[in-house]
Amino acid sequence: MPTGPNPVAAQLDSYWTAARMTAALPAGAAKGSETGPALSPAVDGPRPGEYIPPSRSFDGIPQAGTFFWTDAQGTGRTCSGSVVRGPRRDLVLSAGHCLKGYSGTAPQRRLAFVPQYHDGVKPYGVFPVGAGGVYVPQQYYDLGEHAGAAYDFGFAVTEPNQDGTPLQDAVGGVRLLTGTGYHHAPVRMIGYPAGAEKPLECWSRTTRWVSDDPADPGTFPRIACDAFVGGTSGGPMLVPQLDGWAVIGVIGGYHTGGNTAQVSYSAYFGSATRALYDAATTGAPPAEAGGVRG
Repeated sequence: MPTGPNPVAAQLDSYWTAARMTAALPAGAAKGSETGPALSPAVDGPRPGEYIPPSRSFDGIPQAGTFFWTDAQGTGRTCSGSVVRGPRRDLVLSAGHCLKGYSGTAPQRRLAFVPQYHDGVKPYGVFPVGAGGVYVPQQYYDLGEHAGAAYDFGFAVTEPNQDGTPLQDAVGGVRLLTGTGYHHAPVRMIGYPAGAEKPLECWSRTTRWVSDDPADPGTFPRIACDAFVGGTSGGPMLVPQLDGWAVIGVIGGYHTGGNTAQVSYSAYFGSATRALYDAATTGAPPAEAGGVRG
């Protein structure tokens, strides 16, 4: 067990300055749409009188980043993700609704992960997602993104960057936690708003949310943080550990992450998440849309 100074704890102790408490971006698109208008928040969003912690724009951390895609028509950017520790040192965690359109051995769009992207800078290079490297639960394909909201998570297996360096060797990784319940504090949430040149971060806590929408059934971690709009889906919900950060959720799940910019959700990380991680880290064949559940 480490006995030296804990840099994560030091960050927590020094974080809440007056300037950071007042920093926030304006609200915008719903998370699940990534770029589209917000949906009706009839069964979603802040509760009356609820305090919504502010977010701030910053240069990011090495273990979090955003995805770029390329096809015959050009390139674009979509969603957020985080580098998760694994034996092959090549794994990115994101939301299922972010990754499912890039699955298969020959997707129409090729995906790549850029850790700590900001201001047009790619400080660690570009890590392409390998052919057949997208892992999304078969239940999510079968049920769809609303009925299957409880399975809205996924992993992308990357190739080394242009220098031949594996992803985790370049930036490190966060620990995947499963089966730890719904209540966590403090939680540091990070995501890349669509079109923004820097990511956002916000400190808050997660609580238990039982869906009141029959279209999106399940029980989900819920977190209040301002300005998390389209593009932030797949961004990690991090908790401090003695050896760094651990991830307990990603923006997604209920209403594919939330219909408002003030409240976000995650699918619960349990046995299904651990099973998908095991498949991705051992190179098992990934599930596919229309496939047979194993």
